[in-house]
Amino acid sequence: MTPEQITALFAEHGDLCYEGEGITQLQHAWQCGRLARQARATPELELAAWLHDLGHLMTGLQGSPAQRGIDDAHETLAAQALSGLFGAAVAEPVALHVRAKRYLVAAQPRYAQALSADSVRSLALQGGPMSPAECEAFLALPHAQDALRLRIWDDHAKDRGQRPASQNRVLVEMSAAMRAVIDGQRV
Repeated sequence: MTPEQITALFAEHGDLCYEGEGITQLQHAWQCGRLARQARATPELELAAWLHDLGHLMTGLQGSPAQRGIDDAHETLAAQALSGLFGAAVAEPVALHVRAKRYLVAAQPRYAQALSADSVRSLALQGGPMSPAECEAFLALPHAQDALRLRIWDDHAKDRGQRPASQNRVLVEMSAAMRAVIDGQRV
């Protein structure tokens, strides 16, 4: 997958709504990318924030797959698409952001109370809270801390009141985030 193909996917399917969230895929990506930038994330982690749900767009499924009892494995699809182009620092937090949710539900009981209805549904399909052994194994992974940061931004990037100026502006910002990582790899 190329940066142009990623941008085209968001241009074509970014208007898909998150079930019950009141925002689109593109708005969610934009909000998550902004939260990462405000937190002074590395360019790679910022890009992971932008593209963490790319797999939802790749499946072609409408609405909420979780509502229909489907785990679309969006994190795996996205990580596979991003790995060769952007490397592990982008792909691994994306691959782990679902496991990060499972970890946080197990490790922080109040975290589960703040999840949206669709996140609760998908959590059940994704394996539910981690066991203590799974939590320990997760924390030992090289990109676990970045995945946890990404997960928190993901959860907060569903603000119906925050809207970008235009779809085109968001796609330009997303493209710039991709270029920053690609250019950084060439240095």
